[in-house]
Amino acid sequence: MSRMEDSLVLSLAGRSKASRFPPLLYAAAPLAAILFQVYVPRFLDALSYLELPLLVAIYFALMRRKPGSGAFIGSLIGLAQDALSPHPLGMNGISKTLSCYFAASLSLRFDVENTVLRFILGFFFYLFHQFFFWSLSRGLLGQQTAFQVPQTVISAFLNAVVAAALFSFLDRFRRED
Repeated sequence: MSRMEDSLVLSLAGRSKASRFPPLLYAAAPLAAILFQVYVPRFLDALSYLELPLLVAIYFALMRRKPGSGAFIGSLIGLAQDALSPHPLGMNGISKTLSCYFAASLSLRFDVENTVLRFILGFFFYLFHQFFFWSLSRGLLGQQTAFQVPQTVISAFLNAVVAAALFSFLDRFRRED
């Protein structure tokens, strides 16, 4: 086997490694993100664009590298967020389940430890989540709300910046399998 093939095999093997976290982090990080989402915008309206529960769910889905686990994490975080928000129960649960399933599926193909890729994934999955949430609101609840593209793109950019920093912070607690 040549050097290039060796490095490719090592690189592919490295990509398939699932990360593990202390069990307390699986509960503390989503809870802190949900409480931030619920309470901080009441005092600082400028931070209402942040979707920290989604970012935490995407991070765990990307690092676990298992679509089933990603969907489970997304559904739990989304349902917990729904329970504390004025939205009907299940809207965030469905949106985050699909977002995390696709994020975990993508993590099987790409090196998700790259900061630029994390920024892009944060941007994309924020847009995906918002669009799917809007679609569910129109389709299931019959709400006639407009999808504000410029505002959503700006929020996606800001969430992607926060995602890159948040993912680097959460990496400190990661253990490789």
